[in-house]
Amino acid sequence: MISLATRAPFHLEATVRVLQRRPTNASDLWERGSYLRVLTLTCGNALIEVQDQGTVDNPDLRLSIRAGVQTVGARVEVRTAVHRILGLDIDPAPLQRSVSAETAIRAKCHALRGMRPPRFAGLFEAFASIVPFQQLSLDAGVAIVARLIVRFGSHLEHDGRRFHAFPTARQIANARVASLRSCGLSQQKARTLIGLAGIIESGELTEADLAGKSTSAALARLKSLPGVGPWSAGLVLLRGLGRLDVFPPGDVGAARGLQALAGLEPRSLESFIENFGEHRGYLYFCALGASLLARGYIHSAPTEAAPEEVPRRQK
Repeated sequence: MISLATRAPFHLEATVRVLQRRPTNASDLWERGSYLRVLTLTCGNALIEVQDQGTVDNPDLRLSIRAGVQTVGARVEVRTAVHRILGLDIDPAPLQRSVSAETAIRAKCHALRGMRPPRFAGLFEAFASIVPFQQLSLDAGVAIVARLIVRFGSHLEHDGRRFHAFPTARQIANARVASLRSCGLSQQKARTLIGLAGIIESGELTEADLAGKSTSAALARLKSLPGVGPWSAGLVLLRGLGRLDVFPPGDVGAARGLQALAGLEPRSLESFIENFGEHRGYLYFCALGASLLARGYIHSAPTEAAPEEVPRRQK
């Protein structure tokens, strides 16, 4: 078992739930207080499990490899991947100060205290977790991605169950349009995803290239790709590269969620988002987390460590 260090507070359930978006997610699983996931490593696949044996305010995260490769190199890769996916290296204090400064969202965000902004495991996974959602509901998009995972991803058997890995860029680049369409993608989205997989597999587009660009330059590069508009580009940067200064433009679901969370009129939404500056992207996760909290998918963080009063943010 591997110990994972992170700053308190840390809310594992909330972090995993906003990573999933919906419990029907086929690759990122939350079961009986544990996060389960098949990771694709350079030397094979590994089924990992993450548990918090502590509390939100005193986390004690433990990582286990339940099946698959368990070499020293695999353990290093797994630790790095989990830190990325669960945002373990992110300092929660600035994020908490930002949301606590707004009285309209303070109470609900306190229930999500310790939620980190998660990231998809890699660049292709980001695209494949975003393109199918274009102009669709969350539930419909999650269902399509689940079919892609089962149809194209490799798998591991453990304890009488089959666990699926997310498809790689190579697997999708070599797929036929008809096969992707059978998973529920339109022809245009199928072609877009195959094309993006080929660009990533060839090395024409890498995460390192995007990471070295400013946010505006990275957005421009992504929007130059076929089938990638402002909304998709923003989500790739936010959920794929962890750019918290990006709130995806035109995200109707996130906008509605944020309006409900903060009790805002539509005309006030843009200025509210912009007021959060480099942390505006965290509002996306807060809105999603609040909706999942209302559905009963997330348990509230304990209330005994209530946030101190913070002077209201200057408009």
